Amino acid sequence: MNIDKLLNTDESDLNSPSGVRDSNMFYGALPIHFELAKKLRDSQTEAEIFLWSNLAKINIQGIRFKRQHPVLYFIADFYCHKAKLIIEVDGGYHDIPEQYIYDRNRDFELDAFGLKVIHFTNEQVLYQIEKTLEAIEQEIKKRTPNP
Repeated sequence: MNIDKLLNTDESDLNSPSGVRDSNMFYGALPIHFELAKKLRDSQTEAEIFLWSNLAKINIQGIRFKRQHPVLYFIADFYCHKAKLIIEVDGGYHDIPEQYIYDRNRDFELDAFGLKVIHFTNEQVLYQIEKTLEAIEQEIKKRTPNP
């Protein structure tokens, strides 16, 4: 999509990489966010790769995750549209005060769209995967009345 078309496109059409409305699962993300998401998918962390390989163990009807998914002007590590759930896997730099504040502000902004963000550390994912998956499954069950 070129910039002229982007500037002349109704905001409701900016919900997918092609500019076609798609059940609002991208919350107005722009084409640049889809390009960035693709780059991030090609360079995931060890913990993100490990969680992605284990998310299939959550066997709830209709639940599907997308990795490095554009939402608004953020890129979610993992996103489940049915549960309106974002999973973030945080490395040590998320403990830096400025990053921590940025993360909490992002979570607050996404919450305004009815999206829930849950955070796990790399260590939780790598060394406590069953407990991590259980917490994710519990959150999905809370957010989907009849999964």
